[in-house]
Parts: sequence; C-alpha cells; structure tokens
Amino acid sequence: MQAIIAEKASQAQALAAPFRHVKKGTHIEIAPCDTFRDGALLAWCSGHLFEIVPPHEMDPKLKRWHLETLPMIPETFKYKVIPSKISRFKAVKDIIKNPAVTEIIAAGDPAREGELIVQLVVRMSGINKPMRRLWVSSLTPRAVEQAFLNLRPIEETMPLYHEAMARSYADWLIGMNASRAYTLLIQSKTKGAGRDVYAVGRVQTPTLALIVKREREILDFVSKPFYEVTATFNIDGAVYEGKYTKDKETRFNQKEDAEAIREECVGKEADVVKVKTENKHIPPPTLHSLSTLQALANKRFNFSPKKTLEVTQSLYDRSYVTYPRTDSNHVNPEEAEAFPGILKKLAALSPYEKFASETTRSIMADKRYVDAKKVSDHYAIIPTEKVPSLHSLSSDEQKIYDMIARSLIAAHYGPAVFAHSSIQTDIGPHMFMTNGKRLLQPGWRPVLFEAEKDDVLLPDVKEGQHGIAEDVKVTEGKTVPPKRYTEGELITAMKNVGYAMEDKEIGSVLKSVSGLGEESTRSNIIERLKQLDYMNIEQHRVAPTAKAFILIDAVEHTLLASPELTGRWEQRLKEIGKGEAQANVFIEQSKRLAEKIVRDAVQHSAGWTFDAPSKSTPPSNQPLGPCPKCGSPVVEKIKFYGCSAYQSSKCDFTLGKKMLGKSISAANVKKLLDKGKTNLIKGFKGKRPFDAYLIWKDKNDGTVQFEFKSSKTK
Repeated sequence: MQAIIAEKASQAQALAAPFRHVKKGTHIEIAPCDTFRDGALLAWCSGHLFEIVPPHEMDPKLKRWHLETLPMIPETFKYKVIPSKISRFKAVKDIIKNPAVTEIIAAGDPAREGELIVQLVVRMSGINKPMRRLWVSSLTPRAVEQAFLNLRPIEETMPLYHEAMARSYADWLIGMNASRAYTLLIQSKTKGAGRDVYAVGRVQTPTLALIVKREREILDFVSKPFYEVTATFNIDGAVYEGKYTKDKETRFNQKEDAEAIREECVGKEADVVKVKTENKHIPPPTLHSLSTLQALANKRFNFSPKKTLEVTQSLYDRSYVTYPRTDSNHVNPEEAEAFPGILKKLAALSPYEKFASETTRSIMADKRYVDAKKVSDHYAIIPTEKVPSLHSLSSDEQKIYDMIARSLIAAHYGPAVFAHSSIQTDIGPHMFMTNGKRLLQPGWRPVLFEAEKDDVLLPDVKEGQHGIAEDVKVTEGKTVPPKRYTEGELITAMKNVGYAMEDKEIGSVLKSVSGLGEESTRSNIIERLKQLDYMNIEQHRVAPTAKAFILIDAVEHTLLASPELTGRWEQRLKEIGKGEAQANVFIEQSKRLAEKIVRDAVQHSAGWTFDAPSKSTPPSNQPLGPCPKCGSPVVEKIKFYGCSAYQSSKCDFTLGKKMLGKSISAANVKKLLDKGKTNLIKGFKGKRPFDAYLIWKDKNDGTVQFEFKSSKTK
C-alpha cells in the first residue's frame, strides 16, 4: 500500500477525486484500483508543520538581546513542530508509520517549498521508506491520473529539497543576526525609538529600499512651471491644433521664450510640410504569470497581491485553473493541444460565448505563447478543461477567473491595428506637430476591453497646402513628482528591478532570477512589511513610515539594501535546485556573510545620524499644517503626530497614529489641520467595524471625534 502526503487539505481532496475514496476523519482512504493495486492512504499537511528552533531555545543565553552574543551561528539547525500544528503532524505520522504502507508518495506543491514541506515531515517522523514524487501543475482528474502514472524518482527532485533547506538556513542566519544587530544599534542612536524592533531580511529590506527611494524622490521633488505653445490652424477650411516642437521637446522653462514664439507665429502663414500615417500591429497580451495577474487585479479591483494569490489558489485547488505560483507566461506544446477543447467549453458560458466561439487563429506555432524553452518548472496560469459554473464561484473568484479565461481567449485573436498619424505644420522656421490615432482592426481588444472611444482623428490635409495660424496661445503647466507605487506596481518593480540596475552584470543576474523574491513570496513580503509597520496603504498606494526611513538610512550602502545580495543568492539557490551546486557550501558562505553583516553594522553605526534635518529625512520632519493650539507646525513622530514647538513652548498637542486599530495617515492629518475634516477612513474596529471621518471636537483643545457618513456628528 502507498501513503500519499499532500501539502494541504484542499489539494488532498483534488488528488483523491479521480478515484473511489472515503474520508476517514484525519485522512482519506483510496480503494484498490488500476493506479493503486492495494489501495492508498492519503494524508495532508497544513503548509509548513515545522520551523527552525529560535535562538533562545538553542541557547538560553540568547533570550536577551546583546551585541556581544552576535553573530549567532548554530553548529546544527534544529527543527520543532509548530505548536498549533502538533495534531496535524501526528495524523500524517500515523499514516506514514502504518505497517501496511510500503512506499510514500510526496505530493506537495510542485516547487521547492512543496518539496521541503513534505520531505521534512517524513524525515522528522523518523521513518525510512521508499519515496517517489508526484509532480502535477493542474489538479483536474485527468491531469492527476496521468501524474500518478508518471511518478518521478525522489532522487530527481531531491535537489529542490536541498535548495529549500539552504534557503531557510541562510534566511535564518541573515535575518536573525541582522535584525538583532540593527535593532540594538538603532535603539542606541535614536531617541524615542523605544522598543521598536527593526526586522531585516534579504528580500524585504531591498524591497523596502525601493519604496523609500520613491518616497525620497517625491519629497525632494521641486515642482517647476513650464510653458507650451499651441497654434490653431485653418488650412483651406480644415481647422486643427498643433504644438510647437523643437528637437522632440515641447516645453519652455521661461514664459518669455514661449511668448516670443507666440508673437512670431500668430496670424502668420502656415504650411503643411509632412503628413505621415503608420500602421502599428499590437499583439494580444501574453498569458498570465502570477505577477502579471497580481498587477492587473490590483489595477482593476484594488486587490492586494496576497488576495489575488489566495483567490487564484482557491481556483487551483478546485481544479479550475493551473498552478498559480509561476513566473512563466508560456506553455508547453502539450498544454496548447488542449486549448481548442477548453475554448469550446468556455463558449458554453454566457460571458465568453461570442468570443470563445469566434476565435480567429491557432497559437500552437506562436512562440509568444507556446515555447517549451521559456517554461521552467511551471507554465503560465490558464483555465483547465474543468470549466466551472460561474454562479458556483464567489464574486472575487469570478473576477480572477474572468481575467485568466479572457487572457487565453484573447491570445487566439489577431493583433489590433492602429493607424498613427502626424501632421507637421510650419510657420516660418517654427515647427508644430499634430498627432492622432485611429483603430483600424480591433483584433483581440474587444475580448479584454469594452468598446472604447479613443480615436483622435486628424483633418484631411495634404503636404504642400497653405493656410493661416488663426490663433496661437501659451499654456502653463507644472512638473509633477513621481507617484507612489500601488501594490501591483510594486510587484512589477520587484520583478523587473534588474532592468533598472546601473551595474549591467548585477542587472543580468537579477533578470535571470526574475528580480526580488519569487512569484510565490512577493505578496508575503509586502504583507510582512505592513505587519512590521514599515509601510501603510494610503489611497491604494504604498507609503513608507518614519520607521522605514530609519532602517533604510542605517542599511544604506550595504548589501542588505541592494538587490544584489538576493539576486546572487537566488542564482546560487537555483544552481543547488538543479544539482549544479552544493547546499553545504552555500550555508557556510551564509555563515561568513552573517558575521560580516554584524561587523559592518557596528562599524557603520558610528556615523548614523537619524535626526539631522534634511529634505530627504523621514516624513516626521515634514510640516503637516498649523497646530490647532499654538499655530506652530505639526510634524510626524515615531508613534504620533505632534506640535514641533513642544521643546520651546511646551505645547502638548498630539494625535495618535492609530485609533481603534486603524492607522491615521499623514495625508489625513494634513487634511484635518487644513480643512477640519479627514477623508472617509474605513475599518475602525469598535464593537463592529465602521467607517467615519475625523473632525474637531474642540479645536482649541486639539481633540477630535468621529463623524459618520450617513448621520450627524457623534
């Protein structure tokens, strides 16, 4: 008899579905059949059941944090059962130990963490029985049956186990030592830092550095006016506008220069010098990887990356889509062969009836979508042949499934063709450009977009025609700072960080490992940064806290703030996963790196000055508005907003950063001080969650109260 160990309960149910089976409390029994001659017992973990023992359990002396005890380098790493999962481990262990079981099938998710979860449970059970590996990217009954008939030798996937173990050991070494070192050193340098813990990680810290860098660009940005000159032409009755252009630039820094051009051009003869039309073919978007799906769901529905992964995982567990934790936008020819059948089934659903039944081409030979060389362990996220009844899905599941289904359908249409037109109209030596765009062939666009009115039609004029500049005007604009990242844009920035690196070698490494983090971990990294109070979400955009600025100031110019460390790290881990490098060598290098990080932190801390005023300091030093009690600027502190005149005048106005479990953003405090009322703040936690505005209760006293959206002040 065989014992099958799945990663989670929903996965276990899908693995049992093709066979006659019965659930027996903590496990599933599969009846004897062609695949399992003697039947099988199927148990499941609940994600990771084990964790590395924390430092103080390895050595009681490490319970208190002291620089003298760093770095902490265990001779061996020990694991313990996660306390909340003891009963689940017992259930799995009982199945593995069953005397009737002669072989174990590891059936975790087809990735390095899935390998670690199951193999570690087997090893910690103390059981030594033959093992094989189930590898399946789709949980449809047909795919599951095929995978059980083609089990892999455990030796084939063992390098993934070594990769995952090496990753966990090295993350522990760097995270535990760097977090303690920087926390102790920052606390010693920062008045008011209190007991704040500054957690450091090889992926989360360079990700935070991206966020802080963008915020500094915004804080340092000085808006400047610019001026453009626009002429209204009349060419034989055809009236249109053109913008003054020189060397592809349309803006003047000085108004006087723009006015001089206007004076030279108004009322003067105009000549049509060049009329150009170019057709551009835009192919359908690629199939979805997890990051592209997360970015699009965040843009369309404001879904956090974590939510998108959870919803897609739910669809995968129910066999409706393929494995979600993939960085590939391509599929193998074998998967592509199933597309006609999937499209036929999608055509039976009303939202896709027209589009799925009227596709215009096959993509079997299109390497934009079907290319085995571009598929690593997992192919793109696509619908399976098990097409759901849409009403059986939750609202969120419908939205994610819709994006995945339409992506596949759109790929089977031809390109959208746009006619891009331009007119060059000269007034003497001065050139004015007019641009337009017209959709000639919609191609794939109706599948993904509702009918759009984005045509900008140009007048029918010809080269050599003459007319007049009836009006010429100068318009003023202002340069604007870059915007904060949305969570979806942050996911994309993490993935594409290699493209922005000045060092081409490091950039190449980061591209080869798909940037910061993995597809499966980026959403967890973002959630972790929120939990650590390094960032908040304000109006759907990522805002770093004062705590984030302090940490990034401390780690600046070190490997911890640079994507280089995680890039080279992931490169080596992938080599371990392919059996091309040794895990023990990597772990020894990580131990030496941990020692260096602690050494460097102590050395660099001598020059840290977190409270020196400058334009690139944390938001806490930026005036938010006048104090309601004394009129001095209100600024952001570590734990609250308060009057900047406290030291000189003892003004005691403060406003907490959190109220009833909800963070109060600097933007809302600024609006309260300026207008007397914040934006609507959602998610206060009273007896029941509620939404409300903050308004003054007594402005002279600096106290606030809630105002509800649909009722009077309370």
